[in-house]
Amino acid sequence: MPFQINPNFETESRPVSYARSSGSVSESGTVRGTSYPLGATLRDGGVNFSIFSKQSTCVSLLLFNNADDPHPSRVIRLDPRNHRTHHYWHVFVPGLEAGQVYAFRAEGPGRRGLRFDPQKVLLDPYGRAIVKPAGYSREAATAPGDNCATAMRSVVVDATRYDWEGDEPPAIPFSRTVIYEMHTAGFTRHPNSGIDPELRGTYRGLIEKIPYLKNLGVTAVELLPVFQFDERDAPPGLANYWGYAPISFFAPHAGYSSRSGPMGPLDEFRDMVKALHRAGIEVILDVVYNHTAEGDENGPVFCFKGLANSTYYILDRETNRYANYTGTGNTLNANQPFVRRLILDSLRYWAEEMHVDGFRFDLASILSRDETGCPMENPTILWEIETDPILAGTKLIAEAWDAGGLYQVGRFAGECWKEWNGKFRDDIRSFLRGDNNTVTRLPQRLLASPDLYGHKNREPEQSINFVTCHDGFTLNDLVSYETKHNEANGENNRDGANDNLSWNCGVEGPSADPGIEGLRNRQVKNFLVLTLISGGVPMLTMGDEVRRTQQGNNNAYCQDNWISWFDWSLTDRHAGLFHFVSRLVASRVHRVIPAEHEGKTLEELLSRARFEFHGVKTGCPDWSEESHSLAMTAFTGHGEHAVHVMMNAYREPLEFELPKLTGHQWHRWIDTSLDSPDDICDWLKLPGFTEPVYRVESHTIAILVTRK
Repeated sequence: MPFQINPNFETESRPVSYARSSGSVSESGTVRGTSYPLGATLRDGGVNFSIFSKQSTCVSLLLFNNADDPHPSRVIRLDPRNHRTHHYWHVFVPGLEAGQVYAFRAEGPGRRGLRFDPQKVLLDPYGRAIVKPAGYSREAATAPGDNCATAMRSVVVDATRYDWEGDEPPAIPFSRTVIYEMHTAGFTRHPNSGIDPELRGTYRGLIEKIPYLKNLGVTAVELLPVFQFDERDAPPGLANYWGYAPISFFAPHAGYSSRSGPMGPLDEFRDMVKALHRAGIEVILDVVYNHTAEGDENGPVFCFKGLANSTYYILDRETNRYANYTGTGNTLNANQPFVRRLILDSLRYWAEEMHVDGFRFDLASILSRDETGCPMENPTILWEIETDPILAGTKLIAEAWDAGGLYQVGRFAGECWKEWNGKFRDDIRSFLRGDNNTVTRLPQRLLASPDLYGHKNREPEQSINFVTCHDGFTLNDLVSYETKHNEANGENNRDGANDNLSWNCGVEGPSADPGIEGLRNRQVKNFLVLTLISGGVPMLTMGDEVRRTQQGNNNAYCQDNWISWFDWSLTDRHAGLFHFVSRLVASRVHRVIPAEHEGKTLEELLSRARFEFHGVKTGCPDWSEESHSLAMTAFTGHGEHAVHVMMNAYREPLEFELPKLTGHQWHRWIDTSLDSPDDICDWLKLPGFTEPVYRVESHTIAILVTRK
């Protein structure tokens, strides 16, 4: 259909001058501008705008006086002879400043694979900030017709106007890293957080809770998505809470800012990063470069669809329907040249301008698919990220699978990528709930999974070890529920994983039985012990250290309420568990890995260390299918220090014979069956143990150590 201009708009026709010089001024006061840099850039008393739109025939720049204005105050219709270079549309507008609200419209052919709609208002893919009018409507972006009054808009920002006050990255090596996966808003949104109501659920609110993170001892926070996302991408009546619905790869989510004004989210986010760095804590972002909130052919048009649909997304060649390797309706075409540039520019921006220390890539296996969706042996985008000099030194973590069945744990491309180790999660869960045929896999997981990573000649930290994350049961729910309870999501409990490898310890859900609660507390500690003593990089999930519950909901992506929020009353109720975890973390960060072992490959460390495996009798491990126990002795350095780990996942107590020592004595460090504070002893006050056997209670882990 022909492009329609609202009669209330102040429009500008084609400039009179078609000179190719970027300095040629038209009668309307605009200048040709330049194709680089992309986005909106302040310079020379105005703003240069540049966007990519390969197949479009006309692009219009819309300028708004305010975020809530239903119509633009000015429309600049770009002439392709003067404002287009190759596939880039650009214009320089004198007199504009930071804070200018703007958007685009694009016209183009109706060929298959293209979705131009000149009635839809489009965001700038490189926009550094986004504002929403009070009447924002996802439905209006989906339905036919003009959505100008209800559409999101981009904002011109000056990212250089910020005082970092000499901020430097903590640069903590992976060998001494403990990651805390958390939700930026959910950490402080609960009314009992003790945070000022205006700051709850914000970047500023998180700053207030940094002392808690310091007491816990973690060295890095891994924030669930903070790219601007669409909260309306959720079932009716609910909100997208997790944030895996991006509409921008540059703008920080405005909903997490306590400040008004378009620069508020940028500055408040950077305040948070700066404060965390001062506390010695790194910031890792969970980034979503695999899909957008625009969904499938029935979804809204926000930006990418309306500018270059067949470039940004993987489409079926026959039907031009969206490939869905994400389970969300569309898949970003990550190895298309322009999309690769977009991803790299986004990562560089967050590293350079926002001082982010690392990235965890959601469904990272999608980044290894080509433009037809087929897996690539050497994916271009992954190697470009790894070898980019601006990103050198940043932490790169892959969720090495996708929803299309591509599972690459242990086989992910590249030389420096770390991987979420799903095998660790599954094998530890199976062993601790008492499954058969699990003991044989336990040594691999304790020793940084050499069966997965040993062939790569890589350091043990390639394995990111976790037993819970945002997706699935919390640690409390893992030991309290055998089936998911997702009724609140409005999908009749059909969503979420059905097989969770969980055990409710005899009762489904909350229990007032002291025996059940004691067993659950013991199991929680068992999971934490194995996560934090194993080779690799441990990752904890927000609230697991105080038994945060989601009432059995294992897919709380749409629960922006008490189901998902951190309940701060738990810090008093489970203070003993917090003490246990913080001591474990401290031992991990400061003592477990001697300095001389840092930087060594997994093969080197395993060849230098000495490990012995035992059953209830020393030297006689039980590898049978029905076995539920294992003991391991690790001798470090030149044999001057030993650690003896006894793991009993059996329903009855077992007496473990202890290895005999020469010139040393065993000291009890951990026994998860004991109450706090005896369950983990002060490293400088470890009680000695001289008996030849140690009784390990049912579903208990005990660790003895020698001391110099």
